[in-house]
Amino acid sequence: MTYKIKTKAELEGFVCQNWNRINEALDTEMAKLPTPIYSSVDIRESKEKFAPVDMNMYPAGFNNLCQLDLHASTELFKKEIQKISPQIRSVAIIPESHTKNLFYLDHLAHLQMAIRDAGFDPYLVSLDPELFATSDELTLTSHSKFELKILKGKLSNEGKLVAGELSFDLGILNHDQSDPLNVDWAACQTPIHPTPLIGWYRRQKSEHFNYYCDVVKKFSEKYDINPNLLMARFRAIDGVDFSTKEGLEEIASAIDDLKKDMPQESKVFVKASQGTYGMGISVVSSGEEIISMNRKNRDKMNIGKNKIKFTSVVIQEGVDSILKYDDMAAEIAIYLVGGQPVGGFVRANSERDSQQNLNSRGMVFKKYCISEIKENNDFQAKEAVYSVISRLSTLAGSLEIQKVMAEGK
Repeated sequence: MTYKIKTKAELEGFVCQNWNRINEALDTEMAKLPTPIYSSVDIRESKEKFAPVDMNMYPAGFNNLCQLDLHASTELFKKEIQKISPQIRSVAIIPESHTKNLFYLDHLAHLQMAIRDAGFDPYLVSLDPELFATSDELTLTSHSKFELKILKGKLSNEGKLVAGELSFDLGILNHDQSDPLNVDWAACQTPIHPTPLIGWYRRQKSEHFNYYCDVVKKFSEKYDINPNLLMARFRAIDGVDFSTKEGLEEIASAIDDLKKDMPQESKVFVKASQGTYGMGISVVSSGEEIISMNRKNRDKMNIGKNKIKFTSVVIQEGVDSILKYDDMAAEIAIYLVGGQPVGGFVRANSERDSQQNLNSRGMVFKKYCISEIKENNDFQAKEAVYSVISRLSTLAGSLEIQKVMAEGK
């Protein structure tokens, strides 16, 4: 098939020349959908394409944004929260339970500051009773020496989110629920965003990439773009058990099938369809590497965060990153509020090469200040494309939310 825009350079030029037109169209699409209050998208760039490789509904990492970008996020948080209800004043940020992760506590501190600077009263409120052995509140110190107070929350008899005498107008969920919280969300009368129904206990990466594929095809048809410039090819395999080796031959066959259209030296990512934090990922060159995988590596692919058992995988074309930071292979993470990019960072890894998983031991972060780029009128082709891809991926995430909310369970 012949496309008007068929190379990466042509794509960059088109996005820059049609910036307002593209974003107005995306605004229109997002206005029809339950766009997540925040999200983050990991993007890799090769010589031939750009591709999102992960989309988070409950992002951590606001501590890795520059001050200008945090200020931009504040303005958008104000807009998004007022859109939910102009009467909202008190906001409960519902965190993960891994309170010993001091960098995660930095993230919570910055997220809380952004909500406070937007004009609201934010509190950190945990719905995990196991955190509170002797008291109904927990005082912690983050890596950067922020002092955080986490309150013990629950649903009142009327279904309101409360902590002691405090009652909240809104809950912002920052818990990915790979281990679902023991909360009757159907009884909750306090609006919770993003919806708790999209946690990893039920969400599948394969479904996200299916939606993303549909979004990209529609976008590409509209502007006559080769869709392969905007995504990594993938396959999804269900009914997998790495402990018993069930489904490994099917995975191997899918890997070899995917590689038929790729250069011989290319890698393939095998990712657990549920989960986060870079867990449950293997990078291979052939299907045979999966068949001959040793027990240790199969164990890594079998169980993820909070002991979630992986039973489905996504087999994804490896995007050989051309980005470098201090001679380390790197990728971009873009953060969005209400589907609008506000900032991001570069993730680099001294222990991995350009074809491997960079979200792993050895990674470092460099602030990627979108606001500074705009302020200096230095918004070049790459930054424009990153922004559009992050919006397309979040649009796919909005379709996921629409589906689970319609199902209502």
